[in-house]
Amino acid sequence: MWNKAIELSTKTHPGPVVHLSDSPRDEGKLLIGYENGTVVLWDLRSKRADLRVYYDEAIHSVDWHHEGKQFMCSHSDGSLTLWNLKSPSRPFQITIPHGKIQRDGKKPESCKPILKVEYKTCKSSEPFIIFSGGLSYDKACRRPSLTIMHGKAITVLEMDHPIVDFLTLCETPYPNEFQEPYAVVVLLEKDLIVVDLTQSNFPIFENPYPIDIHESPVTCTEYFADCPPDLIPVLYSVGAKHKKQGYSNKEWPISGGAWNLGTQTYPEIIITGHADGSIKFWDASAITLQMLYKLKTSKVFEKQKLGEGKPTAEIVEEDPFAIQMMYWCPESRIFCVAGVSAYVVVYRFSKHEVNTEIVSLEVRLQYDIEDIITPEPEIIPPFPDGSSQLPSLKSLSGSTNTVACEGMMKDSIPCLSVKTRPVRMPPGYQPELVIQLVWVDGEPPQQITSLAVNSAYGLVAFGNCNGLAVVDFMQKTVLLSMGTIDLYGSSDPYQRQPRSPRKNKQFTTGLTELTDSPVSLELERCKSPTSDHVNGHCTSPTSQTCSSGKRLSSTDVTKSNRRGPGRPPFRKAQSAACMEISLPVTTEENRENTFSRSRSSSVSSIDKESKEAITALYFMETFSRKNDSAVSPCLWVGTGLGMVLIISLNLPATEELRQTEPVMVSPSGTVLTLKGAVLTFSCLDCMGALIHSPYEVWRDPNSIDDSEKTRKRKLVMYSPSSSQDMGDHQFAVICSEKQAKVFSLPSQTCLYVHNITETSFLLRADVVTLCNSICLACFCANGHIMTMSLPSLRPMLDVNYLPVTDMRIARTFCFTNEGQALYLSSPTEIQRLTYSQEMCDNLQDMLGDLFTAVETPEAQNRGFLKGLFGGSGQTFDREELFGEASAGKASRSLAQHIPGSGGIEGMKGAAGGVIGDLARARLALDERGQRLGELDEKTATMMASAEAFSKHAHELMLKYKDKKWYQF
Repeated sequence: MWNKAIELSTKTHPGPVVHLSDSPRDEGKLLIGYENGTVVLWDLRSKRADLRVYYDEAIHSVDWHHEGKQFMCSHSDGSLTLWNLKSPSRPFQITIPHGKIQRDGKKPESCKPILKVEYKTCKSSEPFIIFSGGLSYDKACRRPSLTIMHGKAITVLEMDHPIVDFLTLCETPYPNEFQEPYAVVVLLEKDLIVVDLTQSNFPIFENPYPIDIHESPVTCTEYFADCPPDLIPVLYSVGAKHKKQGYSNKEWPISGGAWNLGTQTYPEIIITGHADGSIKFWDASAITLQMLYKLKTSKVFEKQKLGEGKPTAEIVEEDPFAIQMMYWCPESRIFCVAGVSAYVVVYRFSKHEVNTEIVSLEVRLQYDIEDIITPEPEIIPPFPDGSSQLPSLKSLSGSTNTVACEGMMKDSIPCLSVKTRPVRMPPGYQPELVIQLVWVDGEPPQQITSLAVNSAYGLVAFGNCNGLAVVDFMQKTVLLSMGTIDLYGSSDPYQRQPRSPRKNKQFTTGLTELTDSPVSLELERCKSPTSDHVNGHCTSPTSQTCSSGKRLSSTDVTKSNRRGPGRPPFRKAQSAACMEISLPVTTEENRENTFSRSRSSSVSSIDKESKEAITALYFMETFSRKNDSAVSPCLWVGTGLGMVLIISLNLPATEELRQTEPVMVSPSGTVLTLKGAVLTFSCLDCMGALIHSPYEVWRDPNSIDDSEKTRKRKLVMYSPSSSQDMGDHQFAVICSEKQAKVFSLPSQTCLYVHNITETSFLLRADVVTLCNSICLACFCANGHIMTMSLPSLRPMLDVNYLPVTDMRIARTFCFTNEGQALYLSSPTEIQRLTYSQEMCDNLQDMLGDLFTAVETPEAQNRGFLKGLFGGSGQTFDREELFGEASAGKASRSLAQHIPGSGGIEGMKGAAGGVIGDLARARLALDERGQRLGELDEKTATMMASAEAFSKHAHELMLKYKDKKWYQF
């Protein structure tokens, strides 16, 4: 490695350098390729050019041939030139690997530039010439490629992403020997692959590292820390069975680096949902990230083919299987997902393969009270040119009605079609039940805004802007399907008046495509996730509401007209990696009363808020009414208007009756209020400890063991402590996008309240464990991360971490236990963060080593005659062998004159300095001894070489001793 910088003068060197290649014989020479087609052989010792060659085409890379006698260049016209140092006036070989050969014998046509080339030799076969680019121009849509030339065979490997660089792995690091290449490492913009050169079909190695989490755009994330330790090996075992075929049978050839676990050894799992309906489970323990298992939810549904006319009505033209929400119970291994096409799938985990039919249910969730368009003066939006003509709002409504009413009115039709034939389900997560919302009177089902599952109760609950549905996935029945207003009964705090039905129903969209229509600043003030609109469209998962009174923008009108008659409105599942959010403006807000909602000016009163979205759901054992003396199963429901409703669940008394007796679900009449849309619930016992929701202990539903099949369900339920006296036994923690409250149960007294923000809103809030305690962690849209103690709600942390600039961060940010959180920082990167001091203290111990020290392999032994006649012999540095540095001059510290005052006192005063000098002298002697030992070894090597020379010379003399001159 050269430790001196070489400055190339612009007077003697022809322009920018594009590539360098060191001499394979370690002669201190450098091959320099220039942009204008010039190649210079630069002598680093004499600092002058030994050779210059010129070519007509620009050079992109240079590489030495074996033993440094030839070199190869790649050019901008897709050609490769091979040069000889003995006759450098012109290349002795010019090839255009992908150029078409002309019939008249002319030069092949030019191709795309070859950006890099490597020339590697083999002892028992033809050399490998590997290069990127160089394809012909006849196919413009060709993907980036890597070409491997081995003899007469040319193989083109097409890549999914542009090639950044590649490197050939060889058996020896010494370039003056036969390199024997065995693999090529290709760095792509979004991936890293390794190609196996030892097999004729050049397969790739299976990559053990997660390179591209954004293979399909990530739409949602969940993060679980301190989960059951057996989950990671179980998920990895079933995931290993699903791996693709066609990989190389050899192990991953790249090694180096080491993971350090530190003291944080609890298991961590990240779950990512994607736009194509796939779900990936990742091992995120310590600082690792490895994919464990991949689940494809699209396999539950039929592939809709054009022209088949199946009784479905797709409302999503792109990414109809996109994952919108996920709910996972690690203890019972129940997994539930909600998709953009208004469906919910409940999965159970099994280690065994099974063939069975998929059970499906259809739910009719409708908002019964119709609202009318508020009379407003017609305003025709401005257009860029006078030729664009659009109908007024009245005619637009008529055209929308035409779209809905042409032919038969869509009713009771799901968006997707579930497979009805028996399906082979591999080990892993297998669908237990599919629940689909259906069209109602020509209107598409609204997307799901909240989701919760409880394995002990056997229930799944989900809601949208219309209402709430509760389904028993054990008996496969719908228990509740009710509008949000009906859940209140007589306890509704808002005076909602029934309205006359509209003559023209307008379709509305949930996650819609982005438009370019401007939105006034007043409409963008202090927006919450439940009322935000991106360029006029609702994009929040908690507010897929259909504001019928909202005027459509000019872009919307144009898109409506483009659809044509009979087409449903276009609704696209936006990726969390490409969404943007309109941020709140920091301005003063008017304080509102308890029942009002901190909304933007687009929702000025409850009369205009026609629908109330269900934004949070939580199953728990708690007190549903004030006068209850014992806990019972309940479902807590939070709405977009800050209302909290408690639903009572009456389960059968025994497990035997659970399979046959119905579950009774009824609203309790209890209503609690907060300011802002409800985000999360939690429950604490009288001592302030977290009460976990009841769950079922996992058992394999497809086990071949008879004892496992007949084993009863084992439930883990919450049981109050026997030391609790009559009175309040629990604390209910409720957090909205504006404030947090703690209620005492069953009295429902508000003990603590904390107004978290007035000028912004929360994007995510979770109750998490931290250092054997619990706290409320919040992430605000203004970038602040805050934590509060429980149950007292005292602020403990408020850090301005990351201002939210796009919807990707808002949709993927999530907290977990032990003071950790994550979000998607870019379309391809997951950013983890911690707010735990203990984790920060151990962070350095957790960081791994990027490189591990490896001894350089020894060079091949060279025979004496080969060194004498066939190549350069082994060289020794004369100065190294016989110079002062090694064996000549003694160290100055061996004898040193120490002046003193004379006498014993003077000698005692100087004794300390003498001892230090003696120690240094002893160290120098040790070093000299080591060098002498090395000299002995080198001398022995020279003596062995001399003896071998003497022996061969004697044998040669005996052979030709008695021969005459004419016999030679």
